[in-house]
Amino acid sequence: MTGNGGRPSWHEARAIAAAAGSAPAAGSAPAAGSALAPESVPLHAAIGRRLAADLVTPIDLPHFASAAMDGWLVAGDGPWTLVDHSPGRGQASPIVTGALVPADAFAVLRSESGEVAGGTLRSTVAGEPRPGHHIRRPGTEALRGERLIGAGTPLNPAHVALAAATGADELLVAAVPSVALVLTGDEVVTSGVPAPGRVRDSFAVQLPALIGMLGGRVAGTARVPDRLDDTVAALRDADAALIVTTGGTGTSSADHLRDALRTLGARLLVDGVAMRPGGPTRIAELPDGRLVAALPGNPLAAMVSAITLVEPLLAGLAGRPPEPVRTVRGATAEGRAGSTVLVPYTEIDGRAQVAAWRGAAMMRGLAGASGILVVPPEGVRDGEDAESVPVPWRVVA
Repeated sequence: MTGNGGRPSWHEARAIAAAAGSAPAAGSAPAAGSALAPESVPLHAAIGRRLAADLVTPIDLPHFASAAMDGWLVAGDGPWTLVDHSPGRGQASPIVTGALVPADAFAVLRSESGEVAGGTLRSTVAGEPRPGHHIRRPGTEALRGERLIGAGTPLNPAHVALAAATGADELLVAAVPSVALVLTGDEVVTSGVPAPGRVRDSFAVQLPALIGMLGGRVAGTARVPDRLDDTVAALRDADAALIVTTGGTGTSSADHLRDALRTLGARLLVDGVAMRPGGPTRIAELPDGRLVAALPGNPLAAMVSAITLVEPLLAGLAGRPPEPVRTVRGATAEGRAGSTVLVPYTEIDGRAQVAAWRGAAMMRGLAGASGILVVPPEGVRDGEDAESVPVPWRVVA
């Protein structure tokens, strides 16, 4: 449903963002903004990335029989005569964990269950060893051709260790879209307490990490004054699949983002969204296929727009679906006619408690939030299920 003033609704804007990342640009040439091709990376660099294709083992795991314990490889019933070669019946030879054992090997007697005297090995534990005891047989973990890790899986250290066991040296992973930041604003200061009429920069210190959490990689940052020529140059020269800008999205004499996009021949995909905060957010496509996500200058408005609208753009570029909208048991939250209201909340005992600090410039509510409550125009009643988007960070003790 289209929102107030003909602007797309928040849901429509999310759908447009997801489609923009994965669709070719207008025109016949391949688009720089199309879904990016996956890449092969060394195993250590694959941790934290998403697997682009199923990992199918080309070998049995394990692919040879081996000892599961330090001890002796024994043949037949004991006691056994110690030898320094592969044992025949009634013989034993020392073996270490992981060592190759013959296919017809009888068993391994672990070192704590045997004793040697006069060149003869005896078991000290009744019933040990049983036939095949402490021998890892081929294929007990996986058979050749078996799928071990499905495409789309976020890879952890155990995944890459498993891949190494199959003989892999690299893995094909989904692309991490490159992002260029363009930060605007004459009134912004980068350190200390700002003087009246000035504001402290809250974007350069958090956007690179936030973009990483949302699935992108910041490749460069430009800070530009509130001048049209400088804004045009920064957008033109940004070398990334996605350009994220902050500020300049309004219609005042200091806001040049929309004019800069027009100067560059960009196609506006989203020209404002029926949402609060973050209504001035814009999404555009440059003629060469690069995408632009223009965020408002107010910190909460920009963060809410990044979490809920930039994430689908990055997901499309990486060739994956966006993070799903979830459901939470809501508390009373007022709506706004013709708009979706996005409110930071903390989940307590399974219920969403909306933050008291939710003005467009306030960070306090989002800093302690579990997620963002999606409040429709009619509002949310206490105890009613409501849509939500989780924040992309988590606290680690």
